[in-house]
Amino acid sequence: MPEPAIRRAGPADAQTLAELGARTFADTFAHLYHAEDLAAFLAQAYSLEGARADLADPARAAWLVEDGGRAIGYALAGPCGLPHEAVTPGCGELKRIYFLKDRQGGGLGRRLFGEVMGWLQADGPRSVWIGVWSENHGARRFYERQGFEKVGEYGFRVGRTVDREFILHRPAENFAAERSQSALRGHNFA
Repeated sequence: MPEPAIRRAGPADAQTLAELGARTFADTFAHLYHAEDLAAFLAQAYSLEGARADLADPARAAWLVEDGGRAIGYALAGPCGLPHEAVTPGCGELKRIYFLKDRQGGGLGRRLFGEVMGWLQADGPRSVWIGVWSENHGARRFYERQGFEKVGEYGFRVGRTVDREFILHRPAENFAAERSQSALRGHNFA
């Protein structure tokens, strides 16, 4: 059986991204919110128009993970919009990375994360930021293993609920050092 494929999403994928985004967010977080608040948030945050705008913006990129033609996960990255005083216009952000519940685990997230980080660093090392729910312990551990550190907090509002979000950061210098180490390992000194 072939491995799931990861590919950059294009304009024709807007509907798929909007539907998959709403489904994975609801599957993961619906228990936290009042039903009407969740419905209003999903309609705004995962609208078809929003997905089209993300895909049309050259400063953003989205990826789909597909298995047998079925979208099972996705990611979105672009300029950082997190509320932290150290964010600059050159900073990147992993804005979203989600999988259907039955497809979580097994290394697909690591593969997709690698694709996103490669894109964010394509023009040279830059700082990358991530916002993550304070109670998402698995995601926080994953990002820490990737060199991200908690540098702040903010409130993420869904209707009348305000979640405590952690702001994670990995400086450009860490990416530059990693790139140098990778180049050294691949170099044949014989």
